Amino acid sequence: MITNQVILHMLEELKAITRADLAVYDESGNVLARTVPDLVSRELITDFAASPADSQVVGGIHLLRVAADTDLPYFLAVGGGTMDPYLVGRIAASELSALITAYKDRYDRSHFFQNLLLDNLLRVDIYNQAKKLHLSESQPRIVYLIEVKNDEEDMASQLLREIYGSRGRDVVTSIDEDTIILIRELTEDTSPEAIEDHAHSIVSAINTEAMLSARVAYGSLAPQITDLSKSYKEARMALEVGRIFYAERTVNAYASLGIGRLIYQLPESLCEAFLHEIFGPEMPKELDEDTRSTLKKFFENNLNVSETARQLFVHRNTLVYKIDKVQKATGLDLRNFDDALTYQIAMMVESYLNDKKSRP
Repeated sequence: MITNQVILHMLEELKAITRADLAVYDESGNVLARTVPDLVSRELITDFAASPADSQVVGGIHLLRVAADTDLPYFLAVGGGTMDPYLVGRIAASELSALITAYKDRYDRSHFFQNLLLDNLLRVDIYNQAKKLHLSESQPRIVYLIEVKNDEEDMASQLLREIYGSRGRDVVTSIDEDTIILIRELTEDTSPEAIEDHAHSIVSAINTEAMLSARVAYGSLAPQITDLSKSYKEARMALEVGRIFYAERTVNAYASLGIGRLIYQLPESLCEAFLHEIFGPEMPKELDEDTRSTLKKFFENNLNVSETARQLFVHRNTLVYKIDKVQKATGLDLRNFDDALTYQIAMMVESYLNDKKSRP
């Protein structure tokens, strides 16, 4: 649906050219946008709306009916200026009618894709509606999910609409209040690297233009329009898994979730049994935050004690002492690949369970 702000912007541009005062009303006489207060009374608009006339002049003010063939007709009032008010009114009415049609098409496309992603359409309905909306059924597409911190989704959504709205082929929409959905058309030869690079460019644009922190996740390529629901579900999982296991990343692809995707789909009871088997009934006190941070750096350096000690600015023996403490408490020698892998999986399982418990 077209917003009052868009209508006001159109009126202000027209006034700057014609010097005429303009206002737009609904059929109840409510002001939607105006360049000057009190151009006409509410009663005058409601009387005009009830009449069959398409235009009328009252006290030097020209009234025009706009988009009378829609469910929500608009009414335009024009007065003064350097041009014929009736001519200005016809131009404004034509512009407003075109805007209404454009925003209605955008709404219809957005509504179609929302239902498509949520599996609310039968296959035959998908093809029929896609044809009506002039959407290619076999155009490759991909779903990007954008999550913005500090509840600033509206600002980020507006920015993305400005960036992708001019293309006409991409769609920016949403299903809930937490994420923004970008459905982007691709070419047959679009590489996985290009898809990932574009995800990073989305994060960069939101960071620089809107000054907001964002995370992006995306699913697999959808070669057919009917495959978009699958791509959306994968993007949704990638966003969740990335938040739990890969919080340091701003971009997560479903195809690169690794073992985090496996853990995310395990039953909680199985995860709890695994942790109990590795660590016992309680997490060892030796695994405090400082030790965990040290071990994380140790894994990033491929179990290289000397390089880890150098990066942490600690003596090599200090690092070895911490590793030995963990071995005594858990029985895991983290210098051994198998034990290091077991520890790493256990930490991911713990993060998964903590996330589950923190949710309402």
